[in-house]
Amino acid sequence: MSGVPRQRVVGFIPARSGSQRLANKNILPFNGHPLMAYSISTAIQSTVFDAVVCVTDSEQYQRVARHYGAEVPFLRPAGISGEKSPDIEWVRWALEQLRVAGREFEAFSILRPTSPFRMPETIRRAWSALTADPSADSLRAVEKCRHHPGKMWVLRGRGMVPLMPFSANAVPWHSSPYASLPEVYVQNASLEIAWSRVITDTNTISGDTILPFVSQGHEGFDINEPEDWLLAQQLVGTGAAILPNIKLEPCR
Repeated sequence: MSGVPRQRVVGFIPARSGSQRLANKNILPFNGHPLMAYSISTAIQSTVFDAVVCVTDSEQYQRVARHYGAEVPFLRPAGISGEKSPDIEWVRWALEQLRVAGREFEAFSILRPTSPFRMPETIRRAWSALTADPSADSLRAVEKCRHHPGKMWVLRGRGMVPLMPFSANAVPWHSSPYASLPEVYVQNASLEIAWSRVITDTNTISGDTILPFVSQGHEGFDINEPEDWLLAQQLVGTGAAILPNIKLEPCR
């Protein structure tokens, strides 16, 4: 609509060092490039963002991110870079650092490096969905659960109780056919977009009204365990999944 100023959006690539399950996963070579290179390149190629900023605590990661075109104007403090540090801490901190530098953004996205099969059109599709709904605070990628929580249990002493003690027509969910259970979706790590105001308004990164963004194909594939890494390599090798195109020489 003419006369409406364009919203400024920053794409964050969170890449802390010290991962436990797969050491240095963010910069491990994957099909010729460090893993984080695919998320950086995808973010830039999407043309959604006014800035693509890698938020890292590592000078080594900083060098790699800059090689692939991301800004790294600051290093994330150790106090908000631990394994259990919540996203709200570093997102708030990064937005404030940018604001102090004279750069304010109306919206932000979190694009984790562990999802290499996310494409530029994935981001464009998500941004269009968020901006089309003026009531939404944010959007988050989800996919249908492989393991229904209605069939999960919590151990209590020598016994156990159902995680979700619901029933359908007096039949407990845990004893019902999978096909009869309501569809349940689980979030994946590939994509989140939110209006920056939710940080101040709700002290969360999502707000209250969250739109579902249902991942397609391998868009939401997340690499965290060694077996995930092997499967991702197999998907690329067989052509079952396609990586974003990177025209730069690999970072040495």
